[in-house]
Amino acid sequence: MTFNDLKIDPAILKALAKEKYAKPTPIQEQSIPAVLAGRDLLGCAQTGTGKTAAFAVPTIQLLSQQPHKPGTTRRIRSLILTPTRELALQIDENMKAYSQFTDIRCSAIVGGVSQRVQERALQQGADVIIATPGRLIDLINQKRIDLQYVQILVLDEADRMLDMGFIHDVKRIIAKMPVKKQTLFFSATMPPEISKLVKTLLVDPVKVEITPVSSTADRIKQSVYLLAPGNKQKQLNELMKDTSIVSALVFTRTKRGADRVVRDLKKVNVTAQAIHGNKSQTDRQIALKNFKNGVTRVLVATDIAARGIDIDELSHVINFNLPNIPETYVHRIGRTGRAGLSGTAISFCEVDELPFLKDIEKLIGKSIPEVKGHDYPMPRSSMAAKVQQSDKSAAARSGKPKANTARKPKDHEPRHTKEASHRNSKGTPAKNTKENPYRKPQEGPGRKSKTNPNRKPKSEWFQKGSKTGSSNA
Repeated sequence: MTFNDLKIDPAILKALAKEKYAKPTPIQEQSIPAVLAGRDLLGCAQTGTGKTAAFAVPTIQLLSQQPHKPGTTRRIRSLILTPTRELALQIDENMKAYSQFTDIRCSAIVGGVSQRVQERALQQGADVIIATPGRLIDLINQKRIDLQYVQILVLDEADRMLDMGFIHDVKRIIAKMPVKKQTLFFSATMPPEISKLVKTLLVDPVKVEITPVSSTADRIKQSVYLLAPGNKQKQLNELMKDTSIVSALVFTRTKRGADRVVRDLKKVNVTAQAIHGNKSQTDRQIALKNFKNGVTRVLVATDIAARGIDIDELSHVINFNLPNIPETYVHRIGRTGRAGLSGTAISFCEVDELPFLKDIEKLIGKSIPEVKGHDYPMPRSSMAAKVQQSDKSAAARSGKPKANTARKPKDHEPRHTKEASHRNSKGTPAKNTKENPYRKPQEGPGRKSKTNPNRKPKSEWFQKGSKTGSSNA
């Protein structure tokens, strides 16, 4: 199938040809006709499947069929929400490429940069806004943006927005739009809260599911180094001596870890830059541009900042730290092996990360080949101990809990022993016994009232205090 078969307008086909799009990917092939037909869409697809064009191309075509009238105010007719700045800017770049021979105007609204530039773009008018939730909420509160004319809403990487705590902001934004609109919803995974949101937003949607999250592309060569603690940087430095590693995206767990890796790579004359949440948007864009242009050989990133990094010829992905969520591993290595090209994914694993490795292999349904014969092998004794500990933990979780012999449950203690322990030899309650406030005291021969005779009724507390002005203390 070709893009011509999808009944796409000639102006958009011309742009796709200029961008060297040969034929549609599976998600584009299934999504574009459904969106052009006006249907809501639920797309389950991970990164690298071509989903940006799957919603961008039909959105541009539908809006182009209602051309802007000269002399009138250009209103926002489509909103694309994304979790990160990089992804928003990447989509904005693609939207402008696909719409370059049409009258459609696009604008990105993201944090980390001056708001004034974005305000000017809004004043000039935009048909499509690509935004991150935080900055968009700010502009809505300042009454600088109006969403009441939105016809097409796109939620991209909804599961990541949930992870980043944006779901409540997303709901607030949706409340500012018309109830009747076309909604295109994309998520790599479907946790319960996302499934609940889908049910409230989409009306009889077409469901398109491409490449389940548990799968990894066959064209990506995967391997793992089992390392002795404290040797990851040495192994990375050793790897970068290989000139076949033209470009490498290195994933770290923390921002400080990313900066540390960059510093250590520069010490061995490897060009590297970091991209994470503590960097300004300008620095992040410069780092990404240098990496794409080949000025920088290594880009070190955290998972959140890496969203939106779309590089067709990325040769290597290196997991400096293994992720504790196995699906994240699939997303990471999906950054390489794009556009039909081959790629390599290398992971470093210390003894404490062995459980993460085990979870990843369980998810992808195969073992990742171990690289042997390197200079920093993990001690086999440590490995065996960790595996044994992990197996015991798993067995404990799956089996029935053992009874605690040192501490008996309260229900196993006879009731009469409890009562006896609180009574003195005369059979009356001990002084420190806690009485049930809802239990009526029993009166009878030989028993005194349990009420305190010196205590005044509550009804007299404030009456007497107000008359005498004295305190009961």
